[in-house]
Amino acid sequence: MARTRQLPENKRRIPRQARATETVAAILEGAAQVLEGGGLPAFTTNAVADRAGVSIGTLYQYFADKSALLRALAEREMTATLAAVGKALRGETDFTFEGRVRAIVRAIVNAFHGRQRARKAVVQAVMAQGMTVEMLGPIASFIAQAGEEPRPGLARLGPEQVFVLSRALMGAIRAAVLEEQPFLRSRAFEDELVRLVLSYLDALRAGTPPSSAGQTTAS
Repeated sequence: MARTRQLPENKRRIPRQARATETVAAILEGAAQVLEGGGLPAFTTNAVADRAGVSIGTLYQYFADKSALLRALAEREMTATLAAVGKALRGETDFTFEGRVRAIVRAIVNAFHGRQRARKAVVQAVMAQGMTVEMLGPIASFIAQAGEEPRPGLARLGPEQVFVLSRALMGAIRAAVLEEQPFLRSRAFEDELVRLVLSYLDALRAGTPPSSAGQTTAS
């Protein structure tokens, strides 16, 4: 059987027409379904093309290989998650500060629409491809924006504080995903993540330097 010739990376088609956009969406949905069904061991371009209902040649018009598919799937889910986070920041569901923090946490935890095996596979791929920092960037930006909200006694977050808070929040969620923790989507886990964010921000508002804790005054 003749092998389908793959186009060079810089010759990949970019979906500009509605039909092409629908084809790409179908391929990515097929990729998510294959990952959810069998994880990374079952993830092949042939399996994805078959699930999406397209030829392998059509798939290769848009994606060079499995890595490109995983990257695109990660970016798609990040875009959807950030849209939900944006709604939370605008207070579309709850305008209180705590309500917005909870909505942000919930949006991140519920990414991938409950497809836990697919999510784990994509997280593993993102880490393997060194995309972790790149994918965290938008979340850090949103946390920085949240830090600019007018909250009594809370100054704008500095870069170090944005870094610590974004990595603490995303790190806890990522660990729960990779470890397949049964409580990942539970209200109790959500409560603890909200507590993490609010407690950190409250500590900043209090303004007590961490180095002063547990120290005694020298005589």
